[in-house]
Amino acid sequence: MRDISKLKIFKESSIKQALKVISDGAIHIAVVVNSKDKFLGTLSDGDIRRGLLKGLNLDSPIKSLISKKPIFVKNNKNKDELLKLALDKKIYQIPVIDDKGKILGIHVLDELINLKNNSNKVVIMAGGKGLRLRPLTKYIPKPMLKVGGKPILETLIKKIKESGYLDFIICVNYKSKIIEDYFGNGKKFGVNIEYIREKKPMGTAGALSLFKNKPIEPFFVINGDLLTNLDFKRMLDFHCANNSKATMCIREYNFESPYGEVRLDNENIKSIEEKPIHKYYVNAGVYILDPSCLGLIPNNFFDMPSLFKKIINKNFKTVSFPLGEYWLDIGRLNDYKKANLEFDFFF
Repeated sequence: MRDISKLKIFKESSIKQALKVISDGAIHIAVVVNSKDKFLGTLSDGDIRRGLLKGLNLDSPIKSLISKKPIFVKNNKNKDELLKLALDKKIYQIPVIDDKGKILGIHVLDELINLKNNSNKVVIMAGGKGLRLRPLTKYIPKPMLKVGGKPILETLIKKIKESGYLDFIICVNYKSKIIEDYFGNGKKFGVNIEYIREKKPMGTAGALSLFKNKPIEPFFVINGDLLTNLDFKRMLDFHCANNSKATMCIREYNFESPYGEVRLDNENIKSIEEKPIHKYYVNAGVYILDPSCLGLIPNNFFDMPSLFKKIINKNFKTVSFPLGEYWLDIGRLNDYKKANLEFDFFF
């Protein structure tokens, strides 16, 4: 049974605080208690993502998102009973409550069945030329630029490894020898690495048509030029729970208009809003695909947004996974400078 001292949170807490508790606790949920430590419910990572999609922000309180009737047990169940309950109800965590309604701890499915690593493959797209980062990328591929004293790609692989994923496929083209010489088969980093070698640039999805052995379960596709402290297992759990064929990480982006915006009804002025902030979501470059999507990818240059359009047109279920964690796409020189300034704080 897992200790829950670091998993507790109050209903008045903010989504930002909850995300930190969930991230630090590493079992994908927080437990909500009152001032007398009475158990009020649970809050999952999925609950938060759905709240963000409905318009809540990181400063919003969590009280409207709490699962107030979670499945729980008293402290008298054996391992077989707990495992059966978890599998029957398709739940990953089971709170343990005493007779006074206080939470004693929590059982985690992975521990009940002794799971250590996950077999899902991780494909990293690292073949681009990084033209917007010239002259830095004149002699080195963008994913090998150093941030915090090590290549971007090394930090990304180590972070994914922390989530339990060890089988990597890196798609390479530009200056590929530098990447392959540095990482080899991945053994010195504690992972397994294979390579897809693009004879010509194939975009952020085209190289998936070159699989030698196609995955038989959902797999990740990740741009090799980004930094994030996302828990990747959390994203996969969300993908599976929603029966999704394709899941895209999205990031909230706010843009403040530099002008006062005038709204019209024909020639009549209806309202004036001074420098309004527009909120929308952007593609974060992290995806999960079901193997059935591979048949939609042509054997030529093809980008991931085009693949998602195809998937949607096929009426396959696609879902979004909003990020509240740290994320930075290192596409321009200013992004590269920012990454080096922030690295020690977030990693």
